[in-house]
Amino acid sequence: MRNLSYKLLLPLFLVVFNSIFCAATFAQNKIIQKQLTYKIGETTYQGYAAYDSSSQAIKRPVVLILPEWWGAGEYVKMRAMMLAKLGYYAFALDLYGNGKIAADVNEAKALSTPFYQNPKLAYDNINAAMAMLAKQSQADFRNTAAIGYCFGGSMLIQAVKMGLVLKGMVSFHAGLAGAPAEAGMIKTPMLICHGGADLFVSAEDVAAFRKNMDDVSAEYQFISYPNATHAFTNPQATAIGKKFNLHIAYNPEADKSSWIDMMKYLAAWLKN
Repeated sequence: MRNLSYKLLLPLFLVVFNSIFCAATFAQNKIIQKQLTYKIGETTYQGYAAYDSSSQAIKRPVVLILPEWWGAGEYVKMRAMMLAKLGYYAFALDLYGNGKIAADVNEAKALSTPFYQNPKLAYDNINAAMAMLAKQSQADFRNTAAIGYCFGGSMLIQAVKMGLVLKGMVSFHAGLAGAPAEAGMIKTPMLICHGGADLFVSAEDVAAFRKNMDDVSAEYQFISYPNATHAFTNPQATAIGKKFNLHIAYNPEADKSSWIDMMKYLAAWLKN
C-alpha cells in the first residue's frame, strides 16, 4: 500500500514541483517594458524602456539603442529585451518623433536624410533622452553606454565625433562617412562592428574613418565580420532585402559574434 500510494502521488508531486519551479523562474526574470516620452521643442518622442525588475540592483547601468532608419520598431524592442535580461536598463530612442515608423524605403530615406544633413539632430535627441532618464529611479544614467544599428549607428558615431560623452558605444553595420572628428573631441571609447561584405560602406570610407580615428588618437576597436552584408544583425534583413531590392541579408554567425563582442565591451565599460 505504501509503494502504491507513492506511485499515485509522484505524478501529482511532479506537477506541483514543476509549477512552483516555473513560477519561480518567471519571477526571477520579470522584464518591465514601458513607453517613456521626452520632448525637444514642441515635438514629443516616444522611447521604449526595458529592465529586469527582479534585479537586486537599485539602479541599473543604461544602454541606449539608436534604431535603423525604419524607426524604433519591433527589432530594437527585441534588442532592448535582450539587454534587459543582461541586467541593463535598455532604452530605445525615437529619433523621428511621435513614434514614427517608416512604411517603405522612400519614407525611411525621407525621414533619415535630415539627420545625415545635420547630425546634431541625433546629438540633441540623445541628450534629451538622457535628461529624461536622469529622472528614472531604476536607471543609473551616469553609467550609460549606447549601441546603434545602421542609420542609428551612423548617428551615434557622429554624435561621439561631436563630443558626446558616454562610458562606451557600439555600432553595428553603420555608415562610416561624415565629417571627420577633430583632435580632442572624442571622449567615448568605440567598438565598430562592420560587415566585411557591406556594399553600402566603401573601402574608401572604411580607410578614411580608421585614419581619422588614428589621427585624433581615438580609443576604438574595429571588427570586420567575414561575408556579412549591411544589416547583418537583423533576422528580417533577408526578407526586407528581397522586398525592397536591397543588398542586405541576415548573417546568424556574424550576429552572434558581434553580440558577444558587444557584451564583452559593455561589461568592461559599465562595471562601475
